[in-house]
Amino acid sequence: MTLGAFSVSLAVSDLAASRAFYEHLGFEVFGGNSDHGYLMLRNGEHVIGLFQGMFDKNILTFNPGWDQQGGEVDGFTDVREIQRRLKARGIVPTQEADETTEGPASLVLEDPDGNPILIDQHV
Repeated sequence: MTLGAFSVSLAVSDLAASRAFYEHLGFEVFGGNSDHGYLMLRNGEHVIGLFQGMFDKNILTFNPGWDQQGGEVDGFTDVREIQRRLKARGIVPTQEADETTEGPASLVLEDPDGNPILIDQHV
C-alpha cells in the first residue's frame, strides 16, 4: 500500500509567528494562502502545513498520487483501495471516502493514541 507524499499539518494559534519560527529553521513557503489561514512550507523533502483555526490537533497527512514535491505519480494506491485494505484489517476510519466515486477523496483515522491521520488524495 503506497500512501504517497507525507507532511505534518500543524494546528497553530498565530500563523505569522509560526511562519517566522519555521523560516528560522530553514523552511520556505511554497503554497497556501495566509488570508485563508494556512501556509505550506518546505525544507528539502520535509513538508509542513501551518493551519490557523481549521482544526484542533496536529495531523499526520499522506497524499496518494503525489511525490514529496507535489508532483503527480503513476501507479499509486487509490484512497478508496487504502480504505478497503484498512477496514479488512479492522481499522475503521472516523471519516470515510465515498467508495462509489473516483478521483479526489479523503479519509481520516486515528492511531491507538488518538493522533489523527488524514489520507487526502487530490488526483
